This record gives sequence, structure tokens and C-alpha cells, in this order.
Amino acid sequence: MAYAIANGHRIRTEPSPAAPSSQSEGVPWHQTFRRVQIVQALEVVQDLIAVSLCVGLFCVMALQLRAIFLSLFTTLKFHAVTSDILFILILVELFRLLIIYLQEQRVSIGVSVEIAIVSVLREVIVTGVLETDWRQILAVCAFLASMALLMVVRVWLPTTFAGVDPEAHMSARHKPFQEQAQAGQQRHG
Repeated sequence: MAYAIANGHRIRTEPSPAAPSSQSEGVPWHQTFRRVQIVQALEVVQDLIAVSLCVGLFCVMALQLRAIFLSLFTTLKFHAVTSDILFILILVELFRLLIIYLQEQRVSIGVSVEIAIVSVLREVIVTGVLETDWRQILAVCAFLASMALLMVVRVWLPTTFAGVDPEAHMSARHKPFQEQAQAGQQRHG
């Protein structure tokens, strides 16, 4: 509300409806957005992208299976068939990763590591261990060891989905110690 002074008296004046209110003038432009609706719309778009990736992966798997079965009726090449089967396994794991993402809205570390391991092993099998340089074999071994370590460590990583809040869990664990310290301060104070 605004007041004007006329003839020595204070008169209350109402702002006109066409004039912008003083509250909207003081609000920054980025706070006028509806963040919740924007985030929901972006999540829907992200889910649509994930679903289209699932459909694409499914089509690629079907085409690859068709190619494998057709190659079985011609000449049998062990390395080619093994490579194609491992490629389909990688696609299946990627499909599973996308399904987990759609269900839980998170990326699974375990499935991602499994995909990396199978991909590296596929490349080693396709090129052949005897034809690969020893430095590349050492690099592959180091990579596989680090992936195995990550698989072991991920068991102890706190989960941050399905309503589990690691910070609340840690604060609940330390709450008895905080209460003891407060009780000790009250006795001495």
C-alpha cells in the first residue's frame, strides 16, 4: 500500500492494476520460473531418450542375432562367432543398464563395470592374445584388476536411492556420541 500526502493529510492510495507491483520488480528473472515443472519436463524427455535407446538396442540385438544364425549356415569362423556372441552379451548388459535406469533413475555401477570387463575381454579374444603386444596385455591386466577392485569396493559404497539417505544414516550413527557430549557439557556448565 502506498500513501500520499494531500493538504497535510495522509491518504492511502491503491496501485493501479495495470502498473507492475513492487514485489515482481524486486524478484530476479530466474526465480520466476517454475522449477518443479521444468525439472519434471526434463525428466520426461530424458526417459523418452532412454526408452528410444532401449528400442534401438533391441533392434541391433535382433539384427546381430540374425547375422549370427546366417553365418552358422555358411563357413564357421570361431573368432567371428565368438566375437558376435560377446557383442550381443555387451548389448544385453547395456539394455539391462537402461532398464535399471528407467526403473530406479540411477546408473548401476556393477552393471557398468561388467560391461567394461566384457568389452575388454571381447577385444582381447577378437585380436588374439598371441598377436597382442605385451604392453597392451599389461594394460588390459591393470584395467581388469582395477575393475575387479571397483566391483569389490562398490559393496561398501552407500546407496543413494530408494529413500536411503547416507547422511541421515551417518548422523544417526553419531547421535549417541553427540548426546553424551551435550550431557557432559550440561553437568559441567
